[in-house]
Amino acid sequence: MQNEFKALLKDTVKSAVGLYKIMIPISIAVKLLQYFGFISWIGAALAPVMQLAGLPGSCGIVWATTMVTNIYGGMMAFYSLDLSSVLSTAQVSILCSLMLMAHALPIELQIARKAGCRLWLMFLVRFGFGIVTGILMNYFLDTAHLFQEPNSVQWKPPVLEDPTLMQWILGEIKKYIIVFFVVMALMAVMRILKKSGALDKFSEGLKPVLGVLGINKEVIPMTVIGLSLGILYGGALIIKETEEKKIPKLDVFYAFVLMGLCHSLIEDSLLMISMGADWTMIFIFRMLFALLTTWLIVKVTKLFDARTIERIAIRSTDKMEANA
Repeated sequence: MQNEFKALLKDTVKSAVGLYKIMIPISIAVKLLQYFGFISWIGAALAPVMQLAGLPGSCGIVWATTMVTNIYGGMMAFYSLDLSSVLSTAQVSILCSLMLMAHALPIELQIARKAGCRLWLMFLVRFGFGIVTGILMNYFLDTAHLFQEPNSVQWKPPVLEDPTLMQWILGEIKKYIIVFFVVMALMAVMRILKKSGALDKFSEGLKPVLGVLGINKEVIPMTVIGLSLGILYGGALIIKETEEKKIPKLDVFYAFVLMGLCHSLIEDSLLMISMGADWTMIFIFRMLFALLTTWLIVKVTKLFDARTIERIAIRSTDKMEANA
């Protein structure tokens, strides 16, 4: 029992330190970008894109803040600009879908890169298909005349002012502590499931669904964790598995495509619903779009030579080892 705990602690420290190497420098960089007003510049550049999705240009600031920081940062921008009083439920649903597709990109893209995916390609997947989602959802809701009523905000944060430097530092430390224990808990659960044989049954049960998409059964459990809890945790487990097993590189890429388009289904989706988004758009439309898009990407890439696709989608082994 003691040896088991030591092994668990060792694996947790290794995975958590790997995440910290990504999170800490990027968190500092993001804070500097916020300070120098870089996010506002991105928001202004996104204004034409917002109009394609049926949204006012000011929504670009919300999406830019979400992409550079996280969901909570985007929510703060949303309430600060008082957009809840001028948007319809349909428009809030579209904006929230954009936020769900592409948020916390500096950290989450680096995690995908650590697992072996090309950073620029993962950015195009999440940003590009985020735009496609917004355009398609706008067309569908406008044509069907759905959710055109004024938005009704369900929850609003009581404090909107920017945190002081000390508050920000303490908040970051708290976040890193939470990450450590969540990673430990997930790894403990994975060990129990593996030893009990439940993991194999779980994978077999999901194999008909995710197998249709072309995702290797070895990464199905970790992908499900990413879908439910987020890329930070699902990605950390996939990185660990790829270090221990010979998992096909393209299967890791496909898993990150699916997780990138549809992850943290529980927490993030509930936050978007609290902003006034309709749950059918946030849960059902988003999931169906992610599954269909991943299926199409798998089918299209398999029409070409695997080595050619790997050169495009996967970082070279030499570079990965040099950066390990």
